[in-house]
Amino acid sequence: MPRTLTDVVFVEGVRTPFGRAGDKGIYAQTRADDLVVRCIRELLSRHPELPKERVEEVAIAATTQIGDQGLTIGRVAAMLSGLPLTTPGYSIDRMCAGAMTAVTTVASSIAVGAIDVAIAGGVEHMGRHPMGQGVDPNPRIVAEKLVDQSALSMGMTAENLHDRFPQLTKERCDAFAVASQDKLAAAYDAGKIQPDLVTMSTRHRDLGWGLATVDEPPRPGTTLADLAVLKTPFRPRGNVTAGNSAGLNDGATACILASEGAAAALGMPVRMRLVSYAFVGVEPEVMGIGPVPATEKALAKAGLGISDIGLFELNEAFAVQVLAFLDHFGIADDDPRVNPYGGAIAVGHPLASSGVRLMTQLAREFAEHPEVRYGLTAMCIGLGMGGAVIWENPHHADYVPSVDATGKVA
Repeated sequence: MPRTLTDVVFVEGVRTPFGRAGDKGIYAQTRADDLVVRCIRELLSRHPELPKERVEEVAIAATTQIGDQGLTIGRVAAMLSGLPLTTPGYSIDRMCAGAMTAVTTVASSIAVGAIDVAIAGGVEHMGRHPMGQGVDPNPRIVAEKLVDQSALSMGMTAENLHDRFPQLTKERCDAFAVASQDKLAAAYDAGKIQPDLVTMSTRHRDLGWGLATVDEPPRPGTTLADLAVLKTPFRPRGNVTAGNSAGLNDGATACILASEGAAAALGMPVRMRLVSYAFVGVEPEVMGIGPVPATEKALAKAGLGISDIGLFELNEAFAVQVLAFLDHFGIADDDPRVNPYGGAIAVGHPLASSGVRLMTQLAREFAEHPEVRYGLTAMCIGLGMGGAVIWENPHHADYVPSVDATGKVA
């Protein structure tokens, strides 16, 4: 029988403050699963209008699915968060785009009517579980020349991107990185970051008990001179440094997604409506170019052009990959539509969690800019992929809900 798809909306997103990975980081002795459980509990607390039994799925991403990030963390997090035992859950791994994939996967389930409400998110404790820990890449990947050896090092893929696009100079990357730090600092000063954060209790054998309330990675006041002297660890006299790329971080994110009808019937807010999404594969050696074809595909699916996008939340794994995106679409390095609150170079990139951070910030920016109808969240993905999701702003004058106030089809 013919089936009508249901519109999917983003109700709310939250995250823990992001920490620096390692023994001195704020989450050094905090469990990864506890980070994401804290996010889910906060979502439920913020939305008492949502009965717990109405949450029909929990999808949580982690890149390294071992230890306290293993054991089907979506199901474990659901149980530990106080959701009914009847609420199922599962785990997702698409490396950096884990949380983004968790969102699009449960959104697809909502769209076809399998479920009405779900929670999606991601967690990465890179201090406890370094990227690649415990994996055993098949040697044929390199031996049979499916990829170059450099494809297995994300930093090297960023250097390869510099080689392919010589106009993406280190100077441009450093300037973009400084701007990211400055924009994040300004957003903090204006109180724009704090509403997305959940406080997280911490324990450290040397520092004792603590409470994480703000992000640990930012380095406000960073200058071009500071970045100019940093080492290039992936290549002698290279271009990629710790200053113009995201660091190693710990943190978690989560969000509520629902059918537009369920959101209206339950009285939940609509912060964004999903328009289209796309994931693509690219040459693993230049992994960072992935958001370009992913965005082109998502735009084509939506019947939109790049000029229709009024706000961009692009994950800053490396400055060079963001600049490659901007150059391709003819967007200036300092375009105010791009990462208005700063990005991962400043705030951090706990791999599988970052996609929901992008979405949560875009939702805030939509509320500030009712003149913008469409926004984009996009990111590059390890082993040569890209992901992009296009969202519609419910505050725009041309936004038309698909249901009435009771949740019935309009």
